[in-house]
Amino acid sequence: MKYTHLGASGATVSRIALGTMNFGPVIGTEESFGILDLAMESGITFVDTADVYGGGPWGDNEGQTEELVGEWLRARGNRDDIVLATKVQGPMGPGKNDRGLSAVHIRAAVDASLRRLGTDRIDLYQMHHIERTVPLDEVLDAFTLLREQGKILYLGSSNFAGWNIAQYREHAQANRQLPLVTEQSVYNLAQRTLELEVVPATLNYGMGLLPWSPLASGQLGGVLKKTDRSRSQDLDRLGDRRPKIEAYEAFADANGFDPAQLALAWLLHQPAVTAPIVGPRTAEQLTGAIAALDIALDDAQLAELDRIWPGPGGQAPEAYAW
Repeated sequence: MKYTHLGASGATVSRIALGTMNFGPVIGTEESFGILDLAMESGITFVDTADVYGGGPWGDNEGQTEELVGEWLRARGNRDDIVLATKVQGPMGPGKNDRGLSAVHIRAAVDASLRRLGTDRIDLYQMHHIERTVPLDEVLDAFTLLREQGKILYLGSSNFAGWNIAQYREHAQANRQLPLVTEQSVYNLAQRTLELEVVPATLNYGMGLLPWSPLASGQLGGVLKKTDRSRSQDLDRLGDRRPKIEAYEAFADANGFDPAQLALAWLLHQPAVTAPIVGPRTAEQLTGAIAALDIALDDAQLAELDRIWPGPGGQAPEAYAW
């Protein structure tokens, strides 16, 4: 395993983060525990979850995944070996204040997450989405108080625009509030919009970038090889990406790479990236993801991947102006 700092903080984390979105609604307790055990045995120290996992698009039991992770932590007794991240903002009940980033919900949500996780603190507490209807002072004051109470250590954002990152960072600095140390967002070879403004913002502020969906919902994981060609409707879903995926898989074959490992390796070569968040459903998928750490891409290979999957052309405004 390889390690790095969590943004500009002093915390050390593994360069692969274990995402737990599938734990509970997709795979059961025994399988989830097995993957968590394998992750720790492999040196992964960074575990990411969210209060809503198990509910909404993930199932009908909000909090299920946090409860499962908490059960595992209690059974293994290794809490201090883990940098534990979770999130707040999504709907956790039918009440008007059961969602969002109001001080009311943040206070209730952190205590509920702590109970489910069976821990006394959350190492990285992340806003699951930008909340535009709540004053910044209310949001940041709430998180700053949680830090003072010892309930959280670091604050992160997720699905923020570049200007939102700057907005929160500058406001926190001016008012001595808890600053953002990470941004978690969709980022992969097939989805590189972040390079316009989010990536430059994280680099400027020394923040860590935590890409979710590193395989573009499986499309970078060797989908053409894995899909039965007789199921044309499955391949049709690739749309106009199919020629790029064909070129990508051919490139991976020619260079002796597994496509999924290649996609993760590309992310690990990006200077802004702290740790891609992988969400394995099997032990084999986790083992494969870890193997991406051993892939070294040279300049020519990186250039070819840029040709197959071109980004937006650099950061804004040069990407679309002069």
